[in-house]
This record gives sequence, structure tokens and C-alpha cells, in this order.
Amino acid sequence: MNIANKLTISRIVLAFICIGFILKNSFSSILTAFIIFILASITDFLDGFLARRKNLISDLGKLLDPIADKILIIGVFCAFLELGVVNAWMISVIMLREFIVTGLRLYSLNKGIVLEAKKLGKHKTFSQVLGIFVIFLTLILSKIFPSNEIVAFFYQTFIPLLMWYIVIITLFSGVYYFWVNRHTIRTF
Repeated sequence: MNIANKLTISRIVLAFICIGFILKNSFSSILTAFIIFILASITDFLDGFLARRKNLISDLGKLLDPIADKILIIGVFCAFLELGVVNAWMISVIMLREFIVTGLRLYSLNKGIVLEAKKLGKHKTFSQVLGIFVIFLTLILSKIFPSNEIVAFFYQTFIPLLMWYIVIITLFSGVYYFWVNRHTIRTF
């Protein structure tokens, strides 16, 4: 159990704490959840950086890191779903893509084959994190300015459009991932 793996495990713990605070749905709890999400996101960067920099790459880390990422992202989106900020079908599409691709990556890793993340997958992750940031900021602002027209615009127009973009990028990245790795997948 090296420092990189400890950071990955801490991200899983932080994800559940973050979700709990979101579901309380008060100004202080949403603000706290936002700060926890930022800390969890930092651990995602740090664990990979330390693993590569200090040669701490391990099988446990290869297994836990993508799982921790999915728990954080999908968990937060599900909490937003519970608050009525996002649509269930959109979160279902995101979850389906994440579970299928992560399952395939873990299966291939077990076979000794590394299916690396592609640029479109990194763009997908960035769009999801950006979407979560925007939703957090909208929730925080809605607690401060409950009748503000700009906040209402974000709820009614901007967040739904942003979620459409996230779903489209998520779908395209999944299809692209399977297309690029089709020859490797056929060997299974």
C-alpha cells in the first residue's frame, strides 16, 4: 500500500462524503461538498503523478484508480439527480458508458493488455468535471440568490445544454474507444 494507492482510496472515501453533503442540500453542505469534490479531484491528479514520478505503479493502483474516478463522478451526478438538477436518462447513459469501458479496461488488464485512455476520453472526463463544477456553482448561487434570473437561466437552459454536450461526448468517446481497440477486443 503505497502513497499513490492511499490517495486513490482517500478519493473513494471523499466521494461518499461529498455525496452525503450534496444530499443535505443546504448552502453550507453544498459549499462543503464542492470543496470536498475539489480535494478529491486533486487526489486524482496526485496519485497518478506520484505513481509515475516515484515508480509506484502497482496492479492495485491500476485497478482502483478508474474505479475511484467512476465512484466520484457517477456518485456526484447521481446526487445531482436526486436534487432534480439533471435527468435520469442522461446519468444512465454516462453510467453505462463508464461501466462498459472500465469493465473492458479491467478485463484486458487482467489479460496483461493495457487499453489506454484516448484523447477523446480525456476530453469526456474534462467535460464531466466541468459540468459538475458548473452545477455546484449554480447550486451555491441558487442558495444565495434564490430568485435571480441568471441563476434561473443556468438551471433551465445552460445546465440542460451542458448535460447534452456531456452525454454526446461520453457516447462518442465510448464508440471511439471500442473502434480504436477493436482488434485487441477481438482477441478476447
